[in-house]
Amino acid sequence: MFKNITNLQIIKIVAATGLSIGLAQLLGLENVTSAGIIAMLSVLETRKSSLTVGWQRLVSTVLALALATISFSVLGFNLPAFLLYLIVFVFIAYRFDMRAAIAPCSVLVAHLWLSQNLSLAFLWNEFLLMLIGAGIAIFLHIYMPSQQSQIEDARVMIEEHLRMILSSMAQAIYALDEKSQSRELVALEKDIKAAKALVYQEQENQLFRQIDYDLHYLDMRQDQVRLLMTMDNNLAACRLELTEAKLLASLFELTAAQLSEHNPATYLLEDIKTMLAHFRERDLPKTREEFETRAILFQLLTDLTRFIQLKIDFYRDYSMANE
Repeated sequence: MFKNITNLQIIKIVAATGLSIGLAQLLGLENVTSAGIIAMLSVLETRKSSLTVGWQRLVSTVLALALATISFSVLGFNLPAFLLYLIVFVFIAYRFDMRAAIAPCSVLVAHLWLSQNLSLAFLWNEFLLMLIGAGIAIFLHIYMPSQQSQIEDARVMIEEHLRMILSSMAQAIYALDEKSQSRELVALEKDIKAAKALVYQEQENQLFRQIDYDLHYLDMRQDQVRLLMTMDNNLAACRLELTEAKLLASLFELTAAQLSEHNPATYLLEDIKTMLAHFRERDLPKTREEFETRAILFQLLTDLTRFIQLKIDFYRDYSMANE
């Protein structure tokens, strides 16, 4: 699923490194390879993370160079001075969640130590190395292909898988078969989690776009899958009569047939209410087994009601939002 993004990121890392070193050489800077290393470290998985880390590193560079200048000026160009800078800078970086800046900024400070040069020109040289490396990494992240089509394909696949599971459960109920759908349900939940990861990545890459619909849709389907897991366990412990099995199986089939993303399926709740009324009119259970079966049956209908209500609530919320 993430193959294209990985390949693109490899290209961006190589391009950012080469462009940064080339630009640093063109400007006649010293320690030009550091610009390439900074660029390499600044090309992250998403546009938002690269932008955030790049900005943090630029701000941190000013702070690091200022701290190093003070430390080397007071203690001289030696290890204690470098360690003093490191103690203060690392503390501040952790305090303000700028840990990603510690390594690249400290490399720049090491240049000051090794060259024993605190002139404004050399400090500007070090800042430009960070500006070039982080800036080119951010620039290359301007292009980030949308994965919305993959998200939409995932939604279709999840619906098809869920419809298949509901139909299989209906067939098992009708045949009075105790076949479990647990393996399929676990696999479907993994698919939903993978789709949510893709949505989160898209959210990080598209800075000015809200994708709440996709997340809420997948959350709704995940809640439905977990309800089906509970129902699947209850069906394994239930001994239905043929009449009950036919009625319950028909509800599962209707639910599968009306599973579409854009179908509110409100009338299914009326069918469940009718079935509940039918069971309430029946004679009270006479044996322990009949009592347990009746209790599980009511729980199944309650869970199926909740399953459908989740979809109705989702449809209502987004229908109202689009009016």
